[in-house]
Amino acid sequence: MWQRNAFTERLGLRYPIVQGPFGSGLSSLALLATVSEAGGLGSFGVQHLGPEQIRTLGAELRARTERPFNLNLWVSNHDDGGLTLSEAQFAQALARFAPYYAALGIEPPAMPARYGWRFEEQVEALLDVRPAVFSFVYGIPSASVLDACRARGIVTAGAVTTLDEALAMDAAGVDLIVASGMEAGGHRVSFQRSAEDSLTGTLALIPQIVDRVRAPVIAAGGIADGRGVAAALMLGAQGVQIGTAFLACEESGTTPLHREQLFSDAARYTALTRAFSGRLARGIHNEFVDDWRGRESEILPYPIQGWFAGGLRAAALEQKRPGLMSLWSGQAAPLLRHRRASELFSALVRETDAAFGRFVRSSTALDPSTHPEGESA
Repeated sequence: MWQRNAFTERLGLRYPIVQGPFGSGLSSLALLATVSEAGGLGSFGVQHLGPEQIRTLGAELRARTERPFNLNLWVSNHDDGGLTLSEAQFAQALARFAPYYAALGIEPPAMPARYGWRFEEQVEALLDVRPAVFSFVYGIPSASVLDACRARGIVTAGAVTTLDEALAMDAAGVDLIVASGMEAGGHRVSFQRSAEDSLTGTLALIPQIVDRVRAPVIAAGGIADGRGVAAALMLGAQGVQIGTAFLACEESGTTPLHREQLFSDAARYTALTRAFSGRLARGIHNEFVDDWRGRESEILPYPIQGWFAGGLRAAALEQKRPGLMSLWSGQAAPLLRHRRASELFSALVRETDAAFGRFVRSSTALDPSTHPEGESA
């Protein structure tokens, strides 16, 4: 039975299906609860939230579901120079974005007190919440954080993009390894080499890692239907993490305009870019991506570039200008069919059952021992 293995048994899941943890408000209470209640692992990206917001969210999640859920943080959540800007640097940044303010007819923003939160502030709040799973990207938490998770019964799950990263994660004693192929939407979460030098596809990445680590492997990237689930499990993964297909559901925290784009022909063309946040990420190719090509040296460090680019979002939405906003999407978006999370989850289970059923029937048909006198069918 594909539904049961060490991963599902440890967490009490009915199915080895994980909803990708979207950050920056793209996760939602409704989406997490729908997936967890269906027997999978619902997730919520909290890297954009402060400590008290994380604690409040934990209470709200527990009011929605008693099933296991996952909270996600970024271990490395700022680049060099990504925490503050001087007044002169802020003025220079405003000048870079001035054409967008003019195009959208909006006033430039005032200089903020901060651009993001420190991981050390956030993880203490997450430990207080005690989710069933603490997943993380962009590195490995300190031994003291991992020890604190074990003491609280929190299962840890670290994302990797290469075999070397997986070996480091396994050596640190992380419970689950999320192997993210380059097909995945959103940020490329590499932490040993540059993201541009860590672009291995899911089909090649999963078996390499499965063969070399002790921890169960969760496959991510390019999976949007039951065929993808079955393929990942056949490669040795014990679970799958699905992002874009759940992001496209009405329950997600994204906007109707973003969902509309995911179901359009535009989603056939994705691009890897640092333009929206300062870190490499995959989204639907649009005007903003093209604007910053050849100007990579002008891109601000994470998360400051994201603060400026994100400031355009409200006006771009109001004016229905998807070309000026991030539209995170994986390469499997053309496979999307379902707009409700419950329907998507049911289809994933049904299609995976069917895929394994076809495999069994095909194997039986090819086995000479199943035919009279050893003859093939």
